[in-house]
Amino acid sequence: MDQPFDAVLFDRDGTLIKDVPYNGDPFRVTPMPGAREVLRELRTHGLRTGVVSNQSGIGRGLLTEAQVAAVNARVEELLGRFGTWQICPHRPDEGCACRKPAPGLVLSACEALGVRPERTVVVGDIGADVLAAQAAGAVPLLVPTEVTRREEVDHAPHTAGDLHAVLEMIR
Repeated sequence: MDQPFDAVLFDRDGTLIKDVPYNGDPFRVTPMPGAREVLRELRTHGLRTGVVSNQSGIGRGLLTEAQVAAVNARVEELLGRFGTWQICPHRPDEGCACRKPAPGLVLSACEALGVRPERTVVVGDIGADVLAAQAAGAVPLLVPTEVTRREEVDHAPHTAGDLHAVLEMIR
Protein backbone atom coordinates (compact mmCIF):
# COMPACT_ATOMS: atom_id res chain seq x y z
CA MET A 1 0.00 0.00 0.00
CA ASP A 2 2.56 2.52 -1.17
CA GLN A 3 0.26 5.10 -2.73
CA PRO A 4 -1.09 8.17 -0.97
CA PHE A 5 -4.77 8.03 -0.08
CA ASP A 6 -7.41 10.74 0.18
CA ALA A 7 -10.08 8.83 2.11
CA VAL A 8 -10.71 5.83 4.32
CA LEU A 9 -14.14 4.20 4.37
CA PHE A 10 -15.07 1.90 7.22
CA ASP A 11 -17.60 -0.84 7.63
CA ARG A 12 -19.58 -0.10 10.80
CA ASP A 13 -20.40 -3.33 12.65
CA GLY A 14 -17.40 -5.42 13.60
CA THR A 15 -14.96 -2.81 12.29
CA LEU A 16 -15.68 0.54 13.98
CA ILE A 17 -17.98 -0.78 16.70
CA LYS A 18 -18.58 -4.16 18.27
CA ASP A 19 -21.11 -6.13 16.27
CA VAL A 20 -24.49 -6.38 17.97
CA PRO A 21 -26.77 -8.04 15.40
CA TYR A 22 -29.63 -5.78 14.28
CA ASN A 23 -28.79 -3.19 16.92
CA GLY A 24 -31.33 -0.39 17.18
CA ASP A 25 -30.20 0.78 20.63
CA PRO A 26 -27.61 3.58 20.71
CA PHE A 27 -26.62 2.64 24.25
CA ARG A 28 -25.37 -0.75 23.05
CA VAL A 29 -22.73 0.92 20.84
CA THR A 30 -19.17 0.08 21.92
CA PRO A 31 -16.21 1.26 19.83
CA MET A 32 -13.69 -1.32 18.70
CA PRO A 33 -10.29 -1.04 20.39
CA GLY A 34 -8.27 1.79 18.87
CA ALA A 35 -11.12 3.23 16.80
CA ARG A 36 -11.09 6.69 18.42
CA GLU A 37 -7.34 7.12 18.19
CA VAL A 38 -7.06 5.83 14.63
CA LEU A 39 -9.86 8.06 13.37
CA ARG A 40 -8.40 11.10 15.13
CA GLU A 41 -5.01 10.43 13.54
CA LEU A 42 -6.47 9.93 10.05
CA ARG A 43 -8.47 13.15 10.30
CA THR A 44 -5.46 15.06 11.68
CA HIS A 45 -3.54 14.04 8.55
CA GLY A 46 -6.32 15.34 6.31
CA LEU A 47 -7.86 12.05 5.23
CA ARG A 48 -11.59 12.08 4.69
CA THR A 49 -13.55 9.37 6.50
CA GLY A 50 -16.84 7.69 5.79
CA VAL A 51 -18.94 4.68 6.69
CA VAL A 52 -20.36 2.07 4.30
CA SER A 53 -22.74 -0.32 6.02
CA ASN A 54 -25.26 -2.99 5.05
CA GLN A 55 -28.29 -2.64 7.33
CA SER A 56 -30.64 -5.34 6.10
CA GLY A 57 -32.50 -5.19 9.42
CA ILE A 58 -34.43 -2.29 7.89
CA GLY A 59 -35.58 -4.33 4.89
CA ARG A 60 -36.32 -7.32 7.11
CA GLY A 61 -38.54 -5.20 9.36
CA LEU A 62 -36.28 -5.72 12.39
CA LEU A 63 -35.11 -2.10 12.57
CA THR A 64 -36.47 1.27 11.53
CA GLU A 65 -34.46 3.86 9.65
CA ALA A 66 -34.79 6.06 12.76
CA GLN A 67 -33.19 3.36 14.93
CA VAL A 68 -30.26 2.97 12.52
CA ALA A 69 -29.87 6.75 12.41
CA ALA A 70 -29.84 6.88 16.23
CA VAL A 71 -27.12 4.22 16.37
CA ASN A 72 -25.12 6.09 13.72
CA ALA A 73 -25.49 9.33 15.68
CA ARG A 74 -24.12 7.54 18.75
CA VAL A 75 -21.17 6.27 16.71
CA GLU A 76 -20.38 9.87 15.73
CA GLU A 77 -20.79 11.01 19.32
CA LEU A 78 -18.17 8.48 20.38
CA LEU A 79 -15.84 8.51 17.34
CA GLY A 80 -16.27 11.94 15.75
CA ARG A 81 -18.00 13.09 12.58
CA PHE A 82 -17.71 11.21 9.32
CA GLY A 83 -17.83 12.93 5.96
CA THR A 84 -20.48 10.52 4.68
CA TRP A 85 -22.69 7.68 5.80
CA GLN A 86 -23.79 5.28 3.08
CA ILE A 87 -26.33 2.72 4.28
CA CYS A 88 -27.93 -0.14 2.32
CA PRO A 89 -31.35 -0.92 3.84
CA HIS A 90 -32.11 -3.79 1.47
CA ARG A 91 -32.46 -7.50 2.16
CA PRO A 92 -29.83 -9.75 0.55
CA ASP A 93 -32.39 -11.21 -1.87
CA GLU A 94 -33.40 -7.81 -3.32
CA GLY A 95 -30.48 -7.67 -5.75
CA CYS A 96 -29.72 -3.98 -5.24
CA ALA A 97 -26.54 -2.32 -6.51
CA CYS A 98 -25.65 -0.88 -3.11
CA ARG A 99 -25.48 -3.92 -0.82
CA LYS A 100 -21.91 -5.10 -0.28
CA PRO A 101 -20.32 -7.02 -2.02
CA ALA A 102 -21.73 -4.79 -4.81
CA PRO A 103 -19.77 -1.54 -5.26
CA GLY A 104 -22.66 0.91 -4.83
CA LEU A 105 -22.00 2.03 -1.24
CA VAL A 106 -18.30 2.55 -1.90
CA LEU A 107 -18.91 4.47 -5.13
CA SER A 108 -21.56 6.65 -3.47
CA ALA A 109 -19.25 7.38 -0.54
CA CYS A 110 -16.39 8.34 -2.86
CA GLU A 111 -18.71 10.66 -4.79
CA ALA A 112 -20.00 12.25 -1.58
CA LEU A 113 -16.44 12.83 -0.35
CA GLY A 114 -15.18 14.05 -3.73
CA VAL A 115 -12.45 11.40 -3.98
CA ARG A 116 -11.50 8.81 -6.57
CA PRO A 117 -12.03 5.17 -5.60
CA GLU A 118 -8.44 4.23 -6.44
CA ARG A 119 -7.26 6.74 -3.80
CA THR A 120 -9.61 5.29 -1.19
CA VAL A 121 -9.09 2.48 1.32
CA VAL A 122 -12.07 0.41 2.46
CA VAL A 123 -11.60 -1.18 5.89
CA GLY A 124 -13.86 -4.06 6.87
CA ASP A 125 -14.04 -7.35 8.69
CA ILE A 126 -15.56 -9.73 6.13
CA GLY A 127 -15.14 -10.77 2.52
CA ALA A 128 -18.10 -8.68 1.31
CA ASP A 129 -16.19 -5.54 2.36
CA VAL A 130 -13.14 -6.65 0.37
CA LEU A 131 -15.22 -7.54 -2.70
CA ALA A 132 -17.13 -4.23 -2.62
CA ALA A 133 -13.85 -2.30 -2.47
CA GLN A 134 -12.38 -4.28 -5.36
CA ALA A 135 -15.54 -3.92 -7.47
CA ALA A 136 -15.43 -0.14 -6.95
CA GLY A 137 -11.71 0.12 -7.76
CA ALA A 138 -10.78 1.00 -4.17
CA VAL A 139 -8.11 -0.64 -2.02
CA PRO A 140 -9.50 -3.26 0.39
CA LEU A 141 -8.06 -3.76 3.85
CA LEU A 142 -9.43 -6.64 5.92
CA VAL A 143 -9.26 -6.55 9.72
CA PRO A 144 -10.29 -10.09 10.68
CA THR A 145 -12.47 -10.77 13.71
CA GLU A 146 -13.90 -13.98 15.14
CA VAL A 147 -16.59 -13.95 12.41
CA THR A 148 -14.16 -13.61 9.51
CA ARG A 149 -13.85 -16.88 7.60
CA ARG A 150 -10.39 -18.30 6.89
CA GLU A 151 -10.94 -18.18 3.12
CA GLU A 152 -11.83 -14.48 3.37
CA VAL A 153 -8.48 -13.82 5.04
CA ASP A 154 -6.68 -15.97 2.48
CA HIS A 155 -8.21 -14.09 -0.46
CA ALA A 156 -7.80 -10.56 0.90
CA PRO A 157 -4.97 -8.66 -0.79
CA HIS A 158 -4.26 -6.66 2.40
CA THR A 159 -4.92 -7.59 6.02
CA ALA A 160 -4.25 -5.87 9.33
CA GLY A 161 -4.34 -7.37 12.80
CA ASP A 162 -6.27 -4.44 14.29
CA LEU A 163 -7.18 -0.81 13.66
CA HIS A 164 -3.79 0.44 14.87
CA ALA A 165 -2.14 -1.71 12.18
CA VAL A 166 -4.50 -0.14 9.62
CA LEU A 167 -3.11 3.26 10.52
CA GLU A 168 0.47 2.07 10.07
CA MET A 169 -0.35 0.57 6.66
CA ILE A 170 -2.10 3.70 5.36
CA ARG A 171 0.54 6.24 6.39
